[in-house]
Amino acid sequence: MGSRARGKSKMRSLSELRSLIDDPETDDELRSLAIEDLNSSDRTLPAISDTLKNSLVPRHPFADLPCLLEIRPGAGGDEAGLFAFELLRMYIAFCTRRGLRSNVIKLDVQDGPSEDRLSEAVVEIDADGAYDLLRTESGVHRVQRVPATETKGRTHTSAVSVMVLPSFPEAGAGMDSALNFDDPNSDYYVDPQEVRTEKMRASGAGGQHVNKTESAIRLTHVPTGIVVSMQDSRSQHANRKKAWQVLRAKLAEARQEAREQELVELRRGVLGGVARMGRGDKIRTYNYGQSRCTDHRSGITVHNLDNVLDGGESLETVMDSVRTWLADREIAAISAEDSTVAVGE
Repeated sequence: MGSRARGKSKMRSLSELRSLIDDPETDDELRSLAIEDLNSSDRTLPAISDTLKNSLVPRHPFADLPCLLEIRPGAGGDEAGLFAFELLRMYIAFCTRRGLRSNVIKLDVQDGPSEDRLSEAVVEIDADGAYDLLRTESGVHRVQRVPATETKGRTHTSAVSVMVLPSFPEAGAGMDSALNFDDPNSDYYVDPQEVRTEKMRASGAGGQHVNKTESAIRLTHVPTGIVVSMQDSRSQHANRKKAWQVLRAKLAEARQEAREQELVELRRGVLGGVARMGRGDKIRTYNYGQSRCTDHRSGITVHNLDNVLDGGESLETVMDSVRTWLADREIAAISAEDSTVAVGE
């Protein structure tokens, strides 16, 4: 029996117990036993509800994959770069606490006296299921705080963009053909003929290596205009491999988003015009003055910002609330569709 069937069976049992208790013809001893069973079952009801909910929600096609986490500062100048670095530390700390292998494969910092202002970072989280765990982190993260350089104590608002991308395994035997980017029949196939490769000299710190070695790689997917550059390694081969990994991830995510948007358009009439939140939407606010973190999707607020930024349990509480919110929306959409079909029959 699957988890969905077990969940429904348990719900029916609870309904039968309540009917037995409410039935005036039930004798006292049987009613007492039914109440005892119901009280015991009520303690496990949240877990049963979660199991049933998870069984109803379609599994994301990338759910079991590792992921790439891309972090870029948005509006806010130096403050955005500083906060982007703090988010990078937050996610690395979260991965460490959860026992997930993480590796920074790209780290670009802004020009200046210090190297704590991020320009762009890409983190590889090499653990099965990492995409499903972190995919709800995609979007715009907003920070509200008084910068160290602010002499009048005014609160500034800055923004950082986070994108979670699927990290595909190396193609090979036993791999799901639907996710094989080397298979022309796969939805996620990338035609090498459509990718322009440019070799460049690395920029930034690096001494003689910067001046004499064309190790940096830039890939451009001509049909979409998506560009990926990589220069973190002294090896051109290593930079090329990482650049292709990121390019495939971005193209796969873009194609999946297009499919999800098509589904949203089909559901729009059923759901009263509610659209999905995209990666360009403001999803979360970190307010330093109030030690507050608020997620604008689930509506949850936690007042332990230090623990959130340390990748602690407070961050996990926020992330869990968003996954619950997302599952509830999916179930509402499925229920609305089922009701519409039933009415039309």
